[in-house]
Amino acid sequence: MNRAALPINNWNSYHGIPLMHILYLLLILIAPFVGVNLLFLLSVILFLGTRFSGNYVSCCRDVISLYFSLSLMLFVSFILGSSSYAYPLYIVLAAFAVAAVGNHKSSFSETNSASDFESRRSRIKKKSFSMLWSSVFLGIRISAAFLAASWVIYWQELSVSYNLVFFIAVIGAVTGSLFESIPSRIDKNISVPLGAGMTMWIFEEFRYWVPAEKTLVALSFSFLLGMLAYRAKIADVSALLSAALLGVLIIVFSGLPWFLLLLTFFILGGGFTRYKYKYKKSIGIAQSKEGIRSYENVFSNSTAALVLAVAYGIFTEHSLPILYAYLGTVATATGDTLASEIGTTAKGRPRMITTLKLSEPGVDGAVSFLGELASLFGSAAIGLLAYMLGVSDNLLLSVFIATAGGFFGTNVDSLLGATLQKNGMLSNSGVNFLATFAGAGFSVILYFLITAI
Repeated sequence: MNRAALPINNWNSYHGIPLMHILYLLLILIAPFVGVNLLFLLSVILFLGTRFSGNYVSCCRDVISLYFSLSLMLFVSFILGSSSYAYPLYIVLAAFAVAAVGNHKSSFSETNSASDFESRRSRIKKKSFSMLWSSVFLGIRISAAFLAASWVIYWQELSVSYNLVFFIAVIGAVTGSLFESIPSRIDKNISVPLGAGMTMWIFEEFRYWVPAEKTLVALSFSFLLGMLAYRAKIADVSALLSAALLGVLIIVFSGLPWFLLLLTFFILGGGFTRYKYKYKKSIGIAQSKEGIRSYENVFSNSTAALVLAVAYGIFTEHSLPILYAYLGTVATATGDTLASEIGTTAKGRPRMITTLKLSEPGVDGAVSFLGELASLFGSAAIGLLAYMLGVSDNLLLSVFIATAGGFFGTNVDSLLGATLQKNGMLSNSGVNFLATFAGAGFSVILYFLITAI
């Protein structure tokens, strides 16, 4: 018998019970009683012990990374303990719990493609099972984060609402799962807890919460829509989780109609990506991966919308300018996507926005008359839908500002593409990110000019 293998096996399990997870649970259980200082010292000892444990190193890389992350978060909590920007212990433990319950090799990774001899029905079943497991696993992570944070709050008698705890547990679990789904050279036991902890910390500082049932409904609705987009091959797993995160935050801070506006952009974008897809592919300008969106597409086009939706819930005294800025940024994302997907199919050659010289379809900064019309149509549709959903109570103002802001932002996108992107200073995601903020800025300026008259 290989005696060197015995400690390794015992380290990982005992009669099927993962001993490391028992140790994780013990750390959480003693946390409220030992405090940040002693817990930090204990986590460092555990990190160093596993890091320099000889034969254990090769099989315990995940454990080492997780203890490193815990030590780092506790160090930040210790340093900022007496400042106004304290990193609460219950946030640290919630983030640790999100990562500790995970198996980062398969929980939120893409389902492997089926072999050629497998039937289509078998492939669907395989994908459905994967998505079902991911949903259950996300629920387990939310529960673990909520219980870990609540344990600390209860015993330390902190004046923190459990509704807030549940809200940030949802945010942390979705964020951690999102980081897990993104391909990276960074160990998942570092990116998952640190990403989840930082996001929970940010939203904990707002002290903004809604009843737990509203948070749960928001998560269920947005996650279901993300799953449908995944099944329709519009989004990959990272985009699914990104949309779920956006959905929860936007619905909680500003309401369901705001999220439906942003959802309209995703639907139109995904739909028109398939418009004359074979033709666009034949001339080399089609979206990669058959138009399936990833987290980069989601966040590059939606970060401005997310910031404004959160601001709407917090700064209620400035609700109207924030609302019209939101219309401008969503209209920009929609108008730009339609301009790109429809404009590239125009019969005539496009022209560069900087020189007006003839160019080839799909070149960064090339615009066409058809593309400009598509941009106006997409932007106006957002303004009209905003009125129909009750986001805005002024039809003319809503349509005008959305159309103008979206058209402006779309052409800023083309201008940046012809200059900074062409010179390698910005990626396509970077261009989209800046253009959506430009559309929001232009829209809010229009709002102030119009209302000042």
